[in-house]
Formats: sequence, C-alpha cells, structure tokens
Amino acid sequence: MPKGPNGQKRPADVIGLAVMVGRIATGEIEDTRDDPTKAHHRAGGLKGGSARAETLTPEQRAEIAKGAATKRWGG
Repeated sequence: MPKGPNGQKRPADVIGLAVMVGRIATGEIEDTRDDPTKAHHRAGGLKGGSARAETLTPEQRAEIAKGAATKRWGG
C-alpha cells in the first residue's frame, strides 16, 4: 500500500482521502506509486521466471501449459 509523505498509510475515510488527493494534485505533497525498498523483489522475479523456463523440459512446459489452460478456461 502506498505511504504518505511522512510514512503513514493513505487515509481510509473519504474526506481524508479527498484532502490527500487535492494535495497531490496541487503539488503540495508528492505521490510515489512504487516502493523503492521492494525494487529487488521485481528484479528477482524477472530472473526466476527465465531460469525456471530454461530448466524445464518441453514435456514439463506442455504439462504446465495444459494445467493453466484448464484452470483458465474450465475444461
């Protein structure tokens, strides 16, 4: 969840959130969408997917793909 300028979470109430959105729109506070402390998670995920794909045999990949298609399309 995004944090406010002082580390607090965004307000849960409608009025507080509207005030925060107004402050962001006027440039009084800066809204950061990405948490810089978690950038290494994405980098690791990108490496892990390709490393897993390299180790799988074509038969294993086909089996995984069939299972995914069954889950998605309900067949």
